[in-house]
Amino acid sequence: MTTTRLSGYARLPRAYHASHIVHSTVDAQGRAHWLLTEEPPDRHRTDPYDALVVTVEDGRPRETRLSAVGPPYAVFDALPDGGFLVAAPRSDPGEDQVQVFDALGRCSWTFRVGDGIEDLLVDSSGDIWAGYFDEGIYGDDALSAPGLRRWSSTGDPLWAHAPGPGHDYISDCYALNVGAKAVWACPYTDFPLLEIRGDRVVSARKNPVHGAGALAVHGDRVVFLGPYGDDRSVLVDCRLTGNAVEPVARGRLVRPDGTRLERRPRTVCRGPRLYVQAEPFTEWTVLDLAAG
Repeated sequence: MTTTRLSGYARLPRAYHASHIVHSTVDAQGRAHWLLTEEPPDRHRTDPYDALVVTVEDGRPRETRLSAVGPPYAVFDALPDGGFLVAAPRSDPGEDQVQVFDALGRCSWTFRVGDGIEDLLVDSSGDIWAGYFDEGIYGDDALSAPGLRRWSSTGDPLWAHAPGPGHDYISDCYALNVGAKAVWACPYTDFPLLEIRGDRVVSARKNPVHGAGALAVHGDRVVFLGPYGDDRSVLVDCRLTGNAVEPVARGRLVRPDGTRLERRPRTVCRGPRLYVQAEPFTEWTVLDLAAG
């Protein structure tokens, strides 16, 4: 099996390694971020706490201190205006699980987007894309029931997935890619490759690659990471036709030094870029289809 090496992308400076990493991401502008706390996350914690976001851009770090963060376990992303979005993946009806912080680290908005968040990604315009897993979709929560939704940065619902030609209801949004011009999703149960532009699904291609947790798209090429039946480092390279995904080759994605990835690395998918982060989550690597 051929191997494809990831490239180094961004590192958390060693001065912060004693802190606890709550979450980490790469935003729509390509900046890497780490959400850090002094104490380890505690799911039983109910009191707000302060956190530190370390942003690395072009190798240079900067800090943003967030005050009164709510979720002890959180996913987060950056907003185009320099602020941040922090959210609890699980929530109950009536519970504001999302906090929007301004560039000075002050909470300016709270709202709810539904239970069972699998992926939460902000696009280049500042809208929020949420993909949900099965417990949220089938848990009697109307907000997460569609499986994939777009929200404004102030919590206004902008779009929700609905069945259409070639795609049924979403039972679990396995993979989500939020690019500059399109959003791509690969949902359970039949794993069609959905191409979303504006407020509609413009294409639902039949896809024989089932169970992948991440994908990258460039032109008529798409790669899937970690399909069913394989460890999570297997890469399936495919060609896009008008109505289908056609596998071309299979290989293995490895670290920049050639060593194997762990079974379930953390991933962020942004158009042609597949960002990958393995334990201890202090470094982001990248596979960039646009780089050739």
